[in-house]
Amino acid sequence: MKIAVIGAGIVGITTAFELAQKGHSVTVYEEHSSCAEGGSFANAGVLAPGYVTPWAAPGMPGKVLRYLFSKHAPVRVKGLGSSELKWIWQWLRACRKETYLSQKHHLHRLAFYSRQILHNITLKHRLDYEKAQGYMVLLRGGQEVNLMALALEMLKEAGARAKQLSPQEAYDIEPALNPVTKLKAAIYLPDDEVANCRQFAILLKDFCERRLGVEFKFGQKIALLQTANPLEIRTPSGQHTYEATVICTGVSTAQLLAPLGIKIPMLPVYGYSISAAIREPMDAPHSGLMDERYKVSISRLGQRVRIAGCAQIGGDIQGQDQKAISTLYKVLNDWFPSAARLNENVQVWKGARPMFANRPPMIGESNIPGLWLNTGHGSNGWALSCGSARMIADLMSGLPTEINTQGFAFKKT
Repeated sequence: MKIAVIGAGIVGITTAFELAQKGHSVTVYEEHSSCAEGGSFANAGVLAPGYVTPWAAPGMPGKVLRYLFSKHAPVRVKGLGSSELKWIWQWLRACRKETYLSQKHHLHRLAFYSRQILHNITLKHRLDYEKAQGYMVLLRGGQEVNLMALALEMLKEAGARAKQLSPQEAYDIEPALNPVTKLKAAIYLPDDEVANCRQFAILLKDFCERRLGVEFKFGQKIALLQTANPLEIRTPSGQHTYEATVICTGVSTAQLLAPLGIKIPMLPVYGYSISAAIREPMDAPHSGLMDERYKVSISRLGQRVRIAGCAQIGGDIQGQDQKAISTLYKVLNDWFPSAARLNENVQVWKGARPMFANRPPMIGESNIPGLWLNTGHGSNGWALSCGSARMIADLMSGLPTEINTQGFAFKKT
């Protein structure tokens, strides 16, 4: 088929790759000037399938309320409007145990599948990007240890190799950890990893162009018009039609689909990251870590360290919350105080995660013939991208999928 992919983030690039691999003629449209310029640009880089969980979870509303009064809150709320309030209401209704367990099962299935595909692509096509093996969850106190006991069992049930470590065992794996900061215990996942999402996206985009004939059109503001079948794509350069169109646009998906009468409960939830050059390799982490109390990750990406975290509901992509950024600096200083050059060329980034209030990402055909969706991956776009791309490419090609698609189908609200 002649197929248009709208969006050139990590989900759009992997979708274009999988479709082209199956012999389709693919054109990718992107409003930015290059690929991976949105939520894929400077994310945490964490690839931990067992740690991929729904945001709507039992007890989460109470945690968010407590966070509101905390200086270093991992969740922040500001400037709520009607759309944010509606999203929060739908999210609250989804914070039930049965819903959580069902969605967690679906996400784990896709995340482990996605990691295997990523490894296969990397090896087969010899893609060389920044990555490091191993992922450690740092537990500051007894409360975190107690809360992680059940999570540890769930990780093992999901198929993750996970082990609780004593402080000394954690120091043996990450010797640069600051011994002054109190560490009660840690959870170690040796099969998990951190990797540079944007580098992978750029390498795969180049492969798609050179080897698979995929055409990329950047700087294209898109509008969709359902004047007839097939769907019409309007760009500054004119109007175009394709046999099928796949929406991989992240946070702009709801706005793009609204003129077609499709309303989806998606909201941008903003996160922050800081990237800085490593000052002394011996004082830096070997791989990836997560501070469980503050929900902040620390990742070793080549010769840089990246600290990422915060979930901000409300506001916009422009303004930066200095309190959220100060939390990132605090966590880095707590655990690796001498790791980074923080007085020169520090990259502070704010990105938008396309979050559904009450479901996993939508992967499948919409109620409009020829219009397909691969969107709403939230903070797990990197972890789910390769698997969701393979799934939708199989569906569009009329092939049986390699894993169960239950839980991901389009649902109009």
